Amino acid sequence: MTWIKAVHIVAAVCWFSGVFYLPRLFVYHAMATDEISKERFKIMERKLYRGIIVPATLITLFFGGWYAVYYWSWLKTAGWFHTKILLVFLLIGYNHICSYHLKQFAQDKNQKSDVYFRWLNETPIFLLIGIVVLAVMKPF
Repeated sequence: MTWIKAVHIVAAVCWFSGVFYLPRLFVYHAMATDEISKERFKIMERKLYRGIIVPATLITLFFGGWYAVYYWSWLKTAGWFHTKILLVFLLIGYNHICSYHLKQFAQDKNQKSDVYFRWLNETPIFLLIGIVVLAVMKPF
């Protein structure tokens, strides 16, 4: 079971690395004025999302689910676990928001400013802190 937990954690780290980097690319993309830069950002964003974020998300959810099923008799009554799952669902929602913006940029339809994307970039830190604190401390 420790291998499953280790793969889950590594995949979650990869997922969060993409979650933190993609909105940062959106910041620079929103500020770009020349077509060469805009096209370069489209490629970088697409490859990051499809090549890192989506696979890391799926691996995280698969191995986390496997781990949860194995320990379900203990986890089903753990309040911290239910709260952690809620935060994971919020993170999945955040992924969908990023996917929406990715599509908007790909179609040259972005209407948001770099300031919006700077704020969007800061949002997942709260999810990360909550998820890690709950998983490590198991407070309730």
